[in-house]
Amino acid sequence: MRVGFAVAVAVMSLALSVAAQNGMHMVHAQGSFDIKMTPAEPTDFERANDITRLTSDKTWHGDFEGVSHGEMITGSTASTGSMAYVAIERMTGKLNGRQGSFTFSHRATMMKGDAPSAGELSVVVVPNSGTGELTGLTGSLMIHIDAQGKHTWTFDYSLP
Repeated sequence: MRVGFAVAVAVMSLALSVAAQNGMHMVHAQGSFDIKMTPAEPTDFERANDITRLTSDKTWHGDFEGVSHGEMITGSTASTGSMAYVAIERMTGKLNGRQGSFTFSHRATMMKGDAPSAGELSVVVVPNSGTGELTGLTGSLMIHIDAQGKHTWTFDYSLP
C-alpha cells in the first residue's frame, strides 16, 4: 500500500512540475467506465510462459464521455502469485466538453490476492498523442475498482 501511494505521489509531483513549467494548471476529472475484455488466441510462447493478450473496449462516463479501445499483455508467475500488465489504449470523446482523442500508456504490477490499490499502477497520457481540442494534453489516470467490480477513475490533467 505504501509503495502504491508513494508511486502515485511521485507521478502527481512530476505531472504538477511539468504543468507548472509550461504555465498550465492541473484539472481534476472523474467518472466511471464499463469494460469488455476479449482474450486473443495465445501463441505457443504465451501458453508456455503464463502470458495473456487481451483487447479492451470501454465506454467512459463522467468528465470524459467517450469510448476507448486497447491492447493489453499480462504476465504472471504461478509460484509467487506476482502479476503485471502493460497496455496501450486510444481514447476518443469529450473531456470536459473538449472533443478529441489521445493515447494512454498503462503499466502495473501486483500480487495475486492483494487489493488492486496494493500494487503499483501508472497510466499516463502518451506525449503529443492528443488531437483536436485535446492537442497538448498531459496527465495521469488512477483506476479504482470497488468490491463489486465497478470501475471508477480520476484523471489529473492539463491542456495548453
